[in-house]
Amino acid sequence: MRKVIAAINMTIDGFCDHIAGIPDEELHQHYSELLVNAGVILYGRTTYQLMQFWQTLLQNPSGEKSLDEFALAIDKIPKIVFSHTLKNTEWDTARLSNLPIEKEVSELKNKPGKDILIGSPSLIIQLTELNLIDEFQLCVHPVLIGKGLPLFDKIKDRTIFRLLKTKIFGSGAIVLYYEPTRQ
Repeated sequence: MRKVIAAINMTIDGFCDHIAGIPDEELHQHYSELLVNAGVILYGRTTYQLMQFWQTLLQNPSGEKSLDEFALAIDKIPKIVFSHTLKNTEWDTARLSNLPIEKEVSELKNKPGKDILIGSPSLIIQLTELNLIDEFQLCVHPVLIGKGLPLFDKIKDRTIFRLLKTKIFGSGAIVLYYEPTRQ
């Protein structure tokens, strides 16, 4: 059975913001490897539209190896987008889901293949509530922003996690790998 992994960047004060972190070469390499080793990534509309930025680097590479490799990795991975407003994805490796998230994820988990990544705060909340996430990879950046989108503000039930491992970057960012204990 495939594992569902929620991978997200956040600040020390718990906000998800794709531009507040410290995106350096080491971090881009980390996320490129994560994408290459996964089978599919799931996005909500907002995050998906933010990620479309990487298509510009495919057409006009930056010359910075880690950025260009990340653009290639994100381009290649199949993407499933959950949206009530998008009519098409405008990306060859992306498709809109026509199923409820619980059914789509359950079907994906039962198919053979590499792990399933979740890269949107809204989907992480929904799948946490449905107990469908097997591992959380929270990359905490040494930054305070004081406002924004808190990752876990809509969680209804208490969840206990077991720390699996950590990964520390030179920037001071740290990935905390957790699994829910299902208690």
